[in-house]
Amino acid sequence: MNTASNRRVLLLSRAAQRSYRRFCCEGVGHQHAELLLRIEEEAKGYVISKLGSASLSTLLQPKPILDNGKYVTFLGYRGNRFSMRGTRNVLDHAKTFSHRVKEKVCDESELNSFPHVQTLRRIPKEELLRKVVMVRFDSTILLHEDLHQQSPSVSNALFTITYLYNAGAKIILVSNWSVKTNSKFFAAESVAEFLSVILQLKVVPAKLVGRMQSIVENEEKSDILLLENLSQFREELANCSKFAELLSAGIDIFVNDAFSQSHRILVSSVGITSFCHACVAGFHFEGALHQLKQLVVSNKKPYLAIIGGSNLLEKAAALHFLASRCDGLVFVGMMAFQIMHVQGLPVPMKLVEPAANEEALNIIQAAKFRSIPILFPEDFWCMSGRRENQVELFPAHCIPDGWVPVDIGPKSLGKISSFLSRSKKILWIGPLKFGLSGHDTIGASKLAIMLGQLNQKNCDITVVGNLTCKAFTMVSSSFSIHNMAGSASVVWEILRGRNLPGLMALDRAYPFEIDWSATYRNPARPLVVDIGSGNGLFLLEMARRRKDLNFLGLEINEKLVSHCLSCVQQSGMRNGYFIATNATSTFRSIISSYPGKLVLVSIQCPDPDFNKPQHCWSMLQRPLIEAIADLLASDGKVFLQSDIEGVAMRMKEQFLRHGKGKLVVMQDHSDNNIGQGGWLKENPFGMHSDWEQHVIDRGAPMYRLILFKSTVSG
Repeated sequence: MNTASNRRVLLLSRAAQRSYRRFCCEGVGHQHAELLLRIEEEAKGYVISKLGSASLSTLLQPKPILDNGKYVTFLGYRGNRFSMRGTRNVLDHAKTFSHRVKEKVCDESELNSFPHVQTLRRIPKEELLRKVVMVRFDSTILLHEDLHQQSPSVSNALFTITYLYNAGAKIILVSNWSVKTNSKFFAAESVAEFLSVILQLKVVPAKLVGRMQSIVENEEKSDILLLENLSQFREELANCSKFAELLSAGIDIFVNDAFSQSHRILVSSVGITSFCHACVAGFHFEGALHQLKQLVVSNKKPYLAIIGGSNLLEKAAALHFLASRCDGLVFVGMMAFQIMHVQGLPVPMKLVEPAANEEALNIIQAAKFRSIPILFPEDFWCMSGRRENQVELFPAHCIPDGWVPVDIGPKSLGKISSFLSRSKKILWIGPLKFGLSGHDTIGASKLAIMLGQLNQKNCDITVVGNLTCKAFTMVSSSFSIHNMAGSASVVWEILRGRNLPGLMALDRAYPFEIDWSATYRNPARPLVVDIGSGNGLFLLEMARRRKDLNFLGLEINEKLVSHCLSCVQQSGMRNGYFIATNATSTFRSIISSYPGKLVLVSIQCPDPDFNKPQHCWSMLQRPLIEAIADLLASDGKVFLQSDIEGVAMRMKEQFLRHGKGKLVVMQDHSDNNIGQGGWLKENPFGMHSDWEQHVIDRGAPMYRLILFKSTVSG
């Protein structure tokens, strides 16, 4: 033991010193002994596998397990929990573990990766007639060499296109593809021919530039246009704004049906949405999102996760989430060596990420905090680096120098099979694959057979990743392909709790059903909606003055909404309410369910974007204006105002352009309230918002106007 290690040991308690030296005597090494000591000290004696010689897989067998120097017996599952029986009772781990570990354990409410988005199925079919719709389809699904049209992914992707065609939309397909997906395809002509066959519709290739002319010219010759392969454009990967504007030219509605690309920032999934009036999820995208929502819900117990692949440091946050949701973790890929390493088992150092030691230890602590076991292989088939094709079986902790693992061994498969046998829900994410094995392993095939058999016994199985899905399709034809997700990258991002750029770029749908009877004393009263209600001063004062009306504020800032709702509650007000939402995409779904009439919509002093032409306000987009025009009652009014004349003029022009001819400016020139430029001199409601009052106090002008819904639409 070196001098530095001696100094550290002297600072420990006598019991801790004995543990430290015991670890060192068992051949663990000083660094690993310190890691193991941290586990033992923090866990206060929670289960430690046979140090230096056995893995935590011993938890699965009714054998003596070390528990703070005494031995207990692990019984396996008792109901939905793991339990122990022996000389000691199970400790209250919530009291013995550090706060840092507690903070690592998240719950489903922390997953903000699943925003509610607008979907194609929610757009009224009549709104699709003769609209130009661009569909970003997933080439890894529709152009795959082994295309199974009965697969839910394929059938949903095809249905997105045929649904639009039957609704009378003009469809433009766009995607990126490579010979890796299908060696037959590279040119758009061959892809168009293939899609024509599977869709039973005429698909014609078209150039990116001049495609709108192609729509007109080919309207009777073709049903659908297919644009050039986006993989040949560098601007696609760079999310180039100019390229996005070019791609979106003439498009009314953008439909994203490529969920596997939603973790990437591409022009065809993110950039284009800034230039389209409506951006929605297709049927395949919607189905994949629903499937992954079910993945993170621990609705069946025991719920186990089989984890393959490598790069533990990169996936640490996702592994913490799995440790907080699952009832056991099984490591079968390269990450297993990292878990073994931090527990003191000798493994080849070239298989370990030195920077991931602390995260691996924290994951073990998080699992122990919830009393769930971690299982990893006990034996490996290894290949000699000196003699090609020489393969031998070695225990996990005794892999000789010059040998590298290529597959898990029979003992490991037996332990895994026993461990999984009582499960009701299993997630397998990441390949059972090691550095030198570039092909499918026998272990992966056997594991797929195990899970296929469990699936027949009513165990929910979800398989994530191209290699894992391939293992299943090769050995288990009875497995439900509803539970396969090809893109592991997307799932890892979701489990990390990160927002998916392609998902966040879509229009948001309001997630709740509103109980209007609980919201207002009398929900049949006429409704006034203030969009961008801010701190609510205008709306709250209006609600106090006009008891005959109901008032609703829509504001994207959740903190402001929370403050406004507190004011409503404290005052006992029953005719005012606020919702935190993006009104651009949720206005129609919220207001359409209101039982009374919508008589007034106000939009006051929106923040302009000075980086865009004409100070365009990003919130005031066509879908919102169309929804207001449709839902406003006859003779209902829209009140617009801004302290920037360019913004007020822009709002006026947008409402007149996209109001479907239903909205006209209320302008009586004999009215003394009409000033220069046709703007209202005074606020007709006699109640100012806080910003309006600020502008008036500094002597600056306000630019106001009122539009009303004509009973005769033009």
